[in-house]
Amino acid sequence: MGRNWYLLWTGSAISALGDGIFLAALPLLAATLTQDPKLVAGVSFFGTLPWLLAALPAGAAADRYDPRKLLIGALWVQAALLAVLATFHNAHIGFLYGMAFLIGTAENLPRAVGQPLIKATVDDHLLERANGRLFASQAIALQFVGPPLGGLLFAVAAPGPFWVNALTFAIGAVLVTRMRTKPTKRAERGKVLEGLRWLKNHKALRTITVITATGNLCIAMTMATLVLFAQQRLGLTNAGFGALLATLACGGVAGGLLAERILAKLTPRTTVTVTVVLIPLMWLGIATIAYDLKTVAAFAVVSSFCTAVWGVATSVLRQRTVPTHLLGRVSSAQTLITWGVQPVGALLGGLIAGSFGLLAPWFVAVALRTVVGLVALRPLRAHWPGAALNVHLATVPEHDAAVTLPEESR
Repeated sequence: MGRNWYLLWTGSAISALGDGIFLAALPLLAATLTQDPKLVAGVSFFGTLPWLLAALPAGAAADRYDPRKLLIGALWVQAALLAVLATFHNAHIGFLYGMAFLIGTAENLPRAVGQPLIKATVDDHLLERANGRLFASQAIALQFVGPPLGGLLFAVAAPGPFWVNALTFAIGAVLVTRMRTKPTKRAERGKVLEGLRWLKNHKALRTITVITATGNLCIAMTMATLVLFAQQRLGLTNAGFGALLATLACGGVAGGLLAERILAKLTPRTTVTVTVVLIPLMWLGIATIAYDLKTVAAFAVVSSFCTAVWGVATSVLRQRTVPTHLLGRVSSAQTLITWGVQPVGALLGGLIAGSFGLLAPWFVAVALRTVVGLVALRPLRAHWPGAALNVHLATVPEHDAAVTLPEESR
């Protein structure tokens, strides 16, 4: 896979570990300041709002400037912001909102430079393997190891998880600095809206964007008050909440590792069809018959497995379809839509839970994801270029490919 790939992969995994710690620690910190579902959901709202505001400019910058340097700078900024949050962790809930917004804003550049850097570090026939390993490692770090560690660190000392998170970003920045890159011709002007226009005219990617955006809206609705769901319905402690988040990773790890072979044996078209149907069914199980951690875990494993396989298939389609000089902007255009709905979902989740109870967001999510998924399934199957995505399971000699710099990675 090459030296550059392993540096990028390791840096991404370590940064994802910090994200997992943050994922558990931030809502726990909010819950110490208030038990109002609307105010707790506000942390998710402000943390995800930057995806709506900064995704397109980040994509334009990614296509115009050296993505490796952009990634290094963004990681150092995130490390500094986490250090500030750790220092003033016991401030007002409004301060927490502001820090969540700034940290979310800084995350836009790593997302924008992610897809092109993956494509630039490995050969085309290895994209399934690269994306699968990346999804698996991020699932392990972001959901399996990070959240329990975050809950444990928070139980020991509230600022602890945020200091550790800052350290992970600093280590990630050092690793990316060691990558060897080749200068290549960049877009002279990264027109901000060009990625949106390209995405609008590609039927398969457009349909994928709609399905993914709906799924992320629904997840944001349920995650916004998940800490209260865990405490009140499941009776979990702070460390138990981290364990709950870790269960989400089990299926994601397996899905990321097996995605290459699943896509090779089944057509990608068939694979994504199955995931579209199964995911809302698992959410329905959580909402109706899950009253303990084991039952929630069983449904969550299947859901996260499907999500990982879906993510690998759709990422490879994007990397093989979008022209290199547009990949940053098209990826960010999708991010604008698919991640930009998250603040709306968080806001809706808080309002729905506050008015109708903590289970209500789950039922709304199931209904919305099912309807949109079934409606979008036919055009998705009709326009997915199945032959272009056949997976070639080949053994090739390791190489030390230099990064060609029109691309980027998470």
